[in-house]
Amino acid sequence: MPSIFNANPESGQSWRLMAALLTVYIVWGTTYFALDLGMQTLPPLLMNGTRFLVAGLVMLAIARWQGLPWPTRQEWQASALIGGLMVFAAMGLVMLAQRLGIGSGLMATVVTTMPMWLALWTRWGGEKVPLTSWVGLVLGAGGALLLALEGDFSTTLLGTLCAFGAPLAWSIGSYASRRLKLPAPAMASGAQWLLGGLMGTVAALVLEPATRQFSLSQVSTTSALAWLYLLVAGTLVTLNAYLWLLKNTSAALAGSYSFVNPVVALAVGVGLGGESLTGWVFVALPLIGLALALILYGRDLVAWLQRLRPGRTVSP
Repeated sequence: MPSIFNANPESGQSWRLMAALLTVYIVWGTTYFALDLGMQTLPPLLMNGTRFLVAGLVMLAIARWQGLPWPTRQEWQASALIGGLMVFAAMGLVMLAQRLGIGSGLMATVVTTMPMWLALWTRWGGEKVPLTSWVGLVLGAGGALLLALEGDFSTTLLGTLCAFGAPLAWSIGSYASRRLKLPAPAMASGAQWLLGGLMGTVAALVLEPATRQFSLSQVSTTSALAWLYLLVAGTLVTLNAYLWLLKNTSAALAGSYSFVNPVVALAVGVGLGGESLTGWVFVALPLIGLALALILYGRDLVAWLQRLRPGRTVSP
């Protein structure tokens, strides 16, 4: 999935990278809270499917307004694969896992495996992943695990399988978006979201009894605003930022949101939900900070160490 941002990765405009990262870190960290509010009166699968269905229609309208041509048959097929993996499978599996009894702590921990899967596919595809990035990914996952210790780690076998399937599907879709032939950014996003949203909406009608009995009159104002926030901020803005990162930076850095988001979610929970902090937070935050430093500046650190010891070679 590409994005609507037309950034040149060779331009040296690091502010675009930082803006995209901060957007993904902060906004997706707040979507945990928005999802809880939305699911108060909206069926989960229907909420997810319609969110992407509408987002896809909006992006397709933008693409046509920009004068972009419709995707070719090959591009529609690639868009269906990526949208099916990221929009339908990954997000649907997260909701299904929660419905099948997986605890919030375990779910938050499992999600942190996504950037490791993505880095693995990237490495198998011939792109080099520095050792410092691997170390950073492991430290970031460890920090997120510590943050999740206060959550619920209950589980069921089927729930666990769904939980591990979600980041796996998301990572494969993310990698495919780096390699497959796709139309222009806005058109590609619209096609993928539309097709993934259609799959999700059909699945809701078939698998979710609450969807078949759904009425707009049952939706509270809070849930409606949460759905709108997920549509605009969580999808149209932030998913495009993430997709731009996939095209313009390393897989490890693009996937680092998965262990930063819990920090933001915790801050939102403390500020808006009245949650309290535990001692684990003060261990987890330095670990996550070190993880980000290694992913962002690992190569520079290795080069600095090599300058300190010119007689030794330090592998990145």
